[in-house]
Parts: sequence; C-alpha cells; structure tokens
Amino acid sequence: MQQDLGPNLHRLQQLLDEVRAEDLHLAPRGPSAAAAAAGGGFPWAGVVPPVSYMHICETESFSMGVFLLRSGACIPLHDHPGMNGMLKVLYGTLRIACMDTLPAAAAAPPPPAAAGPCHRALYRSRQHYTPASPPCLLSPHTDNLHQIDAVDGPAAFLDILAPPYDPQHGRDCHYYRLLEGPPAGAEPLALPREVWLTETPQAADFWCGGEPYPGPRVCL
Repeated sequence: MQQDLGPNLHRLQQLLDEVRAEDLHLAPRGPSAAAAAAGGGFPWAGVVPPVSYMHICETESFSMGVFLLRSGACIPLHDHPGMNGMLKVLYGTLRIACMDTLPAAAAAPPPPAAAGPCHRALYRSRQHYTPASPPCLLSPHTDNLHQIDAVDGPAAFLDILAPPYDPQHGRDCHYYRLLEGPPAGAEPLALPREVWLTETPQAADFWCGGEPYPGPRVCL
C-alpha cells in the first residue's frame, strides 16, 4: 500500500472500489437493529455505541475490518503514525476531513487559548464520500489525520491499514482538536489552509463496540 508500489497500489484501489455492502453481507440498519447487535455480554449492554467495528483479519503487515456508524456519529480527529490506509464507503454518506502534520515553525506561534502542546497541520480537504466514491487514501505524510462523520443516516466503511496500529511499535492512535472557532461569515474557510491542533484524550462520548463479521471468510 505504499506509494512506491505503483501498479500494486493502483490495482488495490481498483479492487476496493468494486466492493459493495452486499459482498460483505451488510445492509443499512436502523436504531433497533444497532441496539440488538450492541447488547448481550458487552460492558455497554443496553447503551448503543456510536460506532461498531467488525474485525475481518489482521497480520503484522495489515489489518482489515468494517466500521459502522450510527446516524450523526463521529470518529474524532485522529492519526495513523507511519501507516498507509484505504477507506471505502459501503453504505450511507461520510464527511471526511483530512489533514497533514507540519513541522514546527518559530514564526507561527500557537493560539493564545491553547492549554497544552500544539501541532501545526495542513487542513487539506473536507468532502463527502458515498458508495459511488473512490476509496479515500492516507499515507504516513499525506492525509494521515482525519475525522469521519456519518451524514443524514447510518453509514459503514471498509477499512484497511498497513501496517496496523501497534502501540509497542510506536503506532498508537492519538486524538486531536482543531484550535479554531466556526467562521465568522456564512461561508466556510477556504481549503487547504494551515491550522493548529492540540492533542486530547479520547472523547467521553466516543467509543467503539464490537460486532461479528457476517461476510465471506478471508484466508491468508
């Protein structure tokens, strides 16, 4: 999945672009179905998690699974240290905001309201993805930070990361908050633009439940 793989990367994009929800035995679900899937033996039984994860497979080289978001759910801004990734929407609509980290610059002080360490970033894009969209890509240096919101209903996406998260090898997930308020006018601020981020703990209203994967078995 690295950029220098050339034809292999392009072929993987083509294959992922062909995947549909029905290929993985998935269908959009309402709140009642999500609640039923979230109960039974889990510590949050009776409380539906905003996001659920279906594990498909994982090796030392990559991980693959499906994220399911309830309507209005958000996976907060987070990073993928030293990792490549592909995200393919299976159903619903996602709004994905993508950013790059930037080196510190003495000429650009952080906002005075910042309470802790700050990081410069390039806010590159903020766009909607549907099952008709090509996969959303990330690399160690491009679009490595993103925030994912479900828009106008539940949504699901197939997620491939290479290599997978592994805190013991420096690939832990970090969460961030954008240090700027809403634009003063009616129009959103233009992109791309430089912004400041501050690292935060995982939000109290965000957690990820687990569900069994119903699709075809993956043999490696």
